[in-house]
Amino acid sequence: MGVAVAGAVGLGLLAVPAGAGAAPELPPVSAEDLVTSVIQAKDPGPLHGTVTLDNALGLPAIPGVPQAANGTSTAQVWSDGAGKGRLSVPNGQSEKTIVDDGTAVWAWDSADKTVTKKAVGADRKPPQADVTDPAAAAQKAVTDLRATSTVAVDGTAEVAGRPAYELVLRPLPTERTLLREVRVAVDSEKRLPLRLTVLANGSSDPALEVGFTQLEFGAQDPAMFTFTPPPGATVTEAPARPGDAQQPQRPEPKVVGDGWDTVVIATMPPADAQQQQGGRGGTPDLSSIGKEVSGPWGSGREIDTAVATAIITSDGRVAAGAVPAQVLTEALSR
Repeated sequence: MGVAVAGAVGLGLLAVPAGAGAAPELPPVSAEDLVTSVIQAKDPGPLHGTVTLDNALGLPAIPGVPQAANGTSTAQVWSDGAGKGRLSVPNGQSEKTIVDDGTAVWAWDSADKTVTKKAVGADRKPPQADVTDPAAAAQKAVTDLRATSTVAVDGTAEVAGRPAYELVLRPLPTERTLLREVRVAVDSEKRLPLRLTVLANGSSDPALEVGFTQLEFGAQDPAMFTFTPPPGATVTEAPARPGDAQQPQRPEPKVVGDGWDTVVIATMPPADAQQQQGGRGGTPDLSSIGKEVSGPWGSGREIDTAVATAIITSDGRVAAGAVPAQVLTEALSR
């Protein structure tokens, strides 16, 4: 879902405070070698880690883009190194858990005691390979941004107790973006990205980061990769592939542009889901969000922050990116 940094702004890459500790001494490495090793990094094997999320985008909660709003939370991730995985995200007094046991993916929400079971298909990926995975987020950013960036190695750092190189990508002058740079802390041994930091123009504080605050490699308890629905839980079978669904599916987000100029255009939830968010007649009330705007693409509400811009159109689209509003309107007009 997330596409480079602009897509991350629109669809929710997350953040974690930088780790403390003296900068470790490591052998010199060129920027190009470090980039190549990040992109080609192999699966590090079994692991358990803690990811702390701290989003400082300044965007309110937007229908269809639930991770855009400011907030802090912590997730636990496990991998058996062979395709099975577990993700646990506490939310106040409740918890959401996703378990991939190799044959099915189970999603448990303790708040409403519901379980969704989905048979794994050809497009299967471990549950941690999502917005809560620092490695996946960083690898995606490096892959998407390297062609439109200047790249450098800027010292070292200690992240989750592991020595790491600091890889820095800065947009070329031709890029239209609100961001100043992206920093990726790369594990010196495994070349696994441990932390992704996004900085905006005019600020030294991270706008976004996603990173491990604790990380351990080694065999994990097999019981972590099995799931049995708790007593009283409501279990729903989900289709293995979107095309198998009985109901019309929401279209995949549309990606316009590339590199730092990327814009992601998503579709807001169906009417019944929007009603649960406080809308009337299936339409969410957006009158208090941002300012009213219009153009060849239609009309809607524009939300501006120092690091991101979003436009919610009256016909149910959400365009977002780490770009000025003009770039969004151009994307919506295509």
